[in-house]
Amino acid sequence: MIFLQFDSLRRLLSGSALALAVVVSGLGVANAPSAWAQQQRPPRAEPAQADSGGDSGASARAARPRAQRQLPADSTTDQTVELAGRTLRFKATAGSIPLNNGEDGSLLAEVAYVAYVIPGDAHRPVTFVFNGGPGAASAYLNIGAMGPWRLPFDRLAVSSPPVLQPNAETWLDFTDLVFIDPPATGYSRIAASGEEGRRQFWSVDGDADALAVFIRKWVEQAGRQQSVKFILGESYGGFRAPKVARKLQDQGIGVRGLVMISPVIDFVTFGQRRHLPMSWVTHLPSMAAAALDARGEFNRDALRDVERYAAGDYLQDLLKGERDAAAVARVSARVAALTGLDPALVKRLAGRVDNGTFQRELHRSEGRIGSAYDPNITAFDPYPNSPTSHFPDPVLDDMRAPITTAMTDLYQHVLNWRVERPYQLLNGEVSSHWNWGRGRTPPEAVDDLRNELANDAQVRVLIAHGANDLVTPYFASQLLIDQMPVYGSADRLKLAVYAGGHMFYNRDASRKALHDDAAALFRDATKPTQGDE
Repeated sequence: MIFLQFDSLRRLLSGSALALAVVVSGLGVANAPSAWAQQQRPPRAEPAQADSGGDSGASARAARPRAQRQLPADSTTDQTVELAGRTLRFKATAGSIPLNNGEDGSLLAEVAYVAYVIPGDAHRPVTFVFNGGPGAASAYLNIGAMGPWRLPFDRLAVSSPPVLQPNAETWLDFTDLVFIDPPATGYSRIAASGEEGRRQFWSVDGDADALAVFIRKWVEQAGRQQSVKFILGESYGGFRAPKVARKLQDQGIGVRGLVMISPVIDFVTFGQRRHLPMSWVTHLPSMAAAALDARGEFNRDALRDVERYAAGDYLQDLLKGERDAAAVARVSARVAALTGLDPALVKRLAGRVDNGTFQRELHRSEGRIGSAYDPNITAFDPYPNSPTSHFPDPVLDDMRAPITTAMTDLYQHVLNWRVERPYQLLNGEVSSHWNWGRGRTPPEAVDDLRNELANDAQVRVLIAHGANDLVTPYFASQLLIDQMPVYGSADRLKLAVYAGGHMFYNRDASRKALHDDAAALFRDATKPTQGDE
């Protein structure tokens, strides 16, 4: 999930090239290669060891107290889930893996995870899963889409007592699952003090380094070297997925497939800037999809006409600019028809409808406002008769309490892992201090994705979006995919668009479709090739 309320990213991506460089330079120390220890998990109470070097820096490190493990010992339990037509018996592990400094072995972080493994097959595929933010725990995908238990997200009230139920669409059908909470999310903690921890983990490269090291250590600890590996990430997690895959090669691990859910592939496409025509081109199909969905008429094929208009006549008229009255009149009429908004309002906006306006106007007649993540998930407008309104997002904010409670209940009463510290579903400090890198170019994962597909002919990638999503609109990904070559076979890189929003898997039909599309990808990616035994 991408956090909309954090101003640092919006400032980073909305200003001029010079402003971009200035903002980035103020976000933290530039990304530096992380030196991670290669040792396996140390004992909980390992005594501190002084450095043997004689320089003053080594002496200072030796004098500094060593951080100790604080999270509980791992807990593995036998679990059974009864589903229609099948019974799943699996082992569930809740625990953590340490990340250590490669120079002096000091503890830098404890990364918490939940693993679901069907025992008996060391060759079974295993998928490593994380959400985004940056600063989000993996709970959304764990209990929302893929895990053995599911919390129904649809119309979930803030005060709802969260009750998990068996998940008929669990991916345990075809892969083992490891849900990872990056440092400072969930129960994961940064042990390094002050700025050291932020420099190590709260940056584009440092984050990918840390997750790659975690995955390598889990594989070795679990003895799963012979398993085919997959990575799945949502939102910013989708952006980081190909980067983690590339970092894993440095750790000696290859990845066979990626699933990128609601991703930003290139942050140059993120957000809306009135003076850039492509901002409006990428968002219009999602607004049209939400308008159709609000009337109960969503149809993926109907959006093809919207896409052709957005990338054709709409773009041409946008390029003519707001000084061209005829162009403004044409786009205003067509956009009003596609979005269902008041034609007079759309004309005042010159056919360029921003997300905030669309969220408030789509359901204004009901006195309700929609979420940027799905405009058809709504709440009452706190200021319905005011010309402007300030409101919490009905998805991002209103789901926090029930999901957090459901996860702490799962940890304590099912997984038998109790942690005496707050569970961080969404940690705003992470995003607000994130180091996006140097230079004037927004971060992107297109090059990483190209290299993954080019370097290994067996790699498969599924990019999945909800049609209604205004935060990471599907058409932005579609346009980027269309610019990529065919690496042997076009079906190695697929885009799937489902009914719903950013977390489209809250809808039963979309969750099932994602499950089935992913199962097909796994089958294709694990087919024996010539020369395999």
